[in-house]
Amino acid sequence: MSMGTSKAVLHVLSGAVPQFLSSDLCSSNSDLVFYSKCLVKSVKKKGPKYLRSLKCSGMSGSQIGSYGCKCLGGGLYRNTTIDRLKLLSCKCQQAESVSGVDTGRENEAWFVDNANKLNLNGSIPEFEDVEKLKREDEASISNDKAGTGKSTFAAASVDSFEEEAWELLQASMVYYCGSPVGTIAANDPTNSNVLNYDQVFIRDFIPSGIAFLLKGEYDIVRNFILHTLQLQSWEKTMDCHSPGQGLMPASFKVRTVPLDGDDLATEEVLDPDFGEAAIGRVAPVDSGLWWIILLRAYGKCSGDLSVQERVDVQTGIKMILRLCLADGFDMFPTLLVTDGSCMIDRRMGIHGHPLEIQALFYSALLCAREMLTPEDGSADLLRALNNRLVALSFHIREYYWIDMRKLNEIYRYKTEEYSYDAVNKFNIYPDQISPWLVEWMPNKGGYLIGNLQPAHMDFRFFSLGNMWAVASGLATTAQSHAILDLIEAKWTDLVAEMPFKICYPALEGQEWQIITGCDPKNTPWSYHNGGSWPTLLWQLTVACMKMNRPEIAAKAVSVAEKRLSRDKWPEYYDTKKARFIGKQSHLFQTWSIAGYLVAKLLLADPDAAKILTTEEDSELVNAFSCMISANPRRKRGPKSSKQTYIV
Repeated sequence: MSMGTSKAVLHVLSGAVPQFLSSDLCSSNSDLVFYSKCLVKSVKKKGPKYLRSLKCSGMSGSQIGSYGCKCLGGGLYRNTTIDRLKLLSCKCQQAESVSGVDTGRENEAWFVDNANKLNLNGSIPEFEDVEKLKREDEASISNDKAGTGKSTFAAASVDSFEEEAWELLQASMVYYCGSPVGTIAANDPTNSNVLNYDQVFIRDFIPSGIAFLLKGEYDIVRNFILHTLQLQSWEKTMDCHSPGQGLMPASFKVRTVPLDGDDLATEEVLDPDFGEAAIGRVAPVDSGLWWIILLRAYGKCSGDLSVQERVDVQTGIKMILRLCLADGFDMFPTLLVTDGSCMIDRRMGIHGHPLEIQALFYSALLCAREMLTPEDGSADLLRALNNRLVALSFHIREYYWIDMRKLNEIYRYKTEEYSYDAVNKFNIYPDQISPWLVEWMPNKGGYLIGNLQPAHMDFRFFSLGNMWAVASGLATTAQSHAILDLIEAKWTDLVAEMPFKICYPALEGQEWQIITGCDPKNTPWSYHNGGSWPTLLWQLTVACMKMNRPEIAAKAVSVAEKRLSRDKWPEYYDTKKARFIGKQSHLFQTWSIAGYLVAKLLLADPDAAKILTTEEDSELVNAFSCMISANPRRKRGPKSSKQTYIV
């Protein structure tokens, strides 16, 4: 049987629906004519719905970005004072239409649950193997000892979970001018206090986007990438201070507003939030990094490299890189950020150089280097990027890593060392080692600590940073396996009754009062303070697929399946063992739904995780090896022409 036929079998079994309708914001005239002749696609959903067919008028050709790219519906428009809402507006005329496509995923759950039996390891099953596996399942059901049909019930339950998840994910889609552009954060009909959960968050959409990519639904991801690019670097301010050029918004909302001069007509606008309306008023550092990671995943999964090769997209990548690589007072290769600038978006004592940002930063640098087109203007940027990759990987692997050996080394540190060859380079006091860590650290395994600054090591285990350090290759192969070893050893603490703890342990008592400011939402073992977040399933699964240890992810998914659907897909869980739904947790949280679906899809096709993982090239490995083997003694001398970092 040919490989093409095998792929077709997998395509049918997974229920994927190919996407052919393009919503390229800079489409040619022929593309637009072709698009207008295509039927508008909608997805079958439960409950009442209505669709709107929108006639959109693009911008005039005179509205040109500062980099010379004429784009229908927007562009970069740097350093302009034009009203953003007017630039992003889309004049629309409402009309009723009805259309639908039944995606037909009846075989999807069967394939997902039984993929491991074939020992796929990323390969496509032959048709004979598929038929054999079906016959084995039928035989096992008929030979059920009790004759109660438990096997059938279990299979049906998993199938219904996934069908429900897909329907909820589709129901959360947001449309702009008739095209899907993202998914809202939560679609909880029981909660009238939506706050900003009705917006499209960049970080929240990432698992949704990956789920759509793995199902072959590419349009929504393409639209999301291009429309969020339009929102980059606008002059929206907080207290008359503008965000840095290249900053991506935390979220955006599609608003329908009356059209000037016509009371009956309306227009749709994209209204971004850079943090000036968020609780705490903190700008997101991770949005641009996630955007680059998703852009690469789109190209690898769809095979469509034309998006990343566009002039405006290339410019967007460079603007994010320049913002992150800009020189400042900080002397470390890690990114210096404020508290609340990532997934943990409230005060939790992670200001400085939190691991989560460093892992995403490293991953985004590798992804950007892979996508940047070679040109004269990119030479300096690529040089700075490569230098930063080497220094960043050395810094994290050497100084953030902790296991029993390193913990004992810190326990015996000498302080107040002044020299270039000091062992205790950051003047860490051994008394910082908390009693919980002494008892908690297993003999086999280790992890990357949460933060490192002069005289301060945050020994808490932060899940997302460690998982993405594995996925991106920021952690070495040995360290990556050790992180997964620790997860297995501390399963009852990190997983318990619902995966996965966002951090461990929680801040309690006076420490909680001082560090969180007595945050009533971040009480011990709740929300960001040791709460359990189902969305972390997908990052755990990516890390497990990268290290060829899928059994860990499969075990975590099976734990989640016992409660997620029954509990109505909560945002997070409370208590040390994750026994209660979070006290302020939104239900039908989209990234809880999408995280589960991505985990299931990757378990069915482990090879698909490669669209998210990155590998070091030989040049980077050699440079890192040279830094390790180099003499640690450094003498003062004339400044080298080569860019260096203190490590």
